[in-house]
Amino acid sequence: MSFADAIRSVLTQYVGFTGRARRSEYWWFALFSFLVSIVAAILDGVFGTNLGDAGSTGVIGLIVTVALLLPSLAVGVRRLHDTDRSGWWLLIGLVPLVGAIVLLVFFVKDGTPGANRFGPDPRDRAQAAPSIA
Repeated sequence: MSFADAIRSVLTQYVGFTGRARRSEYWWFALFSFLVSIVAAILDGVFGTNLGDAGSTGVIGLIVTVALLLPSLAVGVRRLHDTDRSGWWLLIGLVPLVGAIVLLVFFVKDGTPGANRFGPDPRDRAQAAPSIA
């Protein structure tokens, strides 16, 4: 899955918490979110829209954070579904340090091959889809 395909997939399923997401879809969207946050921080600095001291989140950064919150949660849940885990596992991220490490391991692991209780294997759909060349 390409960068643009991953972003399009996540944003078209803005609050879609059902189904499965491939590793590439999750990590491309994570990179996209990171890059958009950097651009927002730069724009906040240029326009002087920081909400507090220097280094704090600005208005543009806050808007970006709110806009990307739901799709980030949704793609995280779908990624957990791909590893045959409930989306509720996302809450383990609230446990300091250990939760983030556990989620990182889950997100890096390959998805279960074939269909699981959350739907068909997203790799099968990607391989079966005709490529436009």
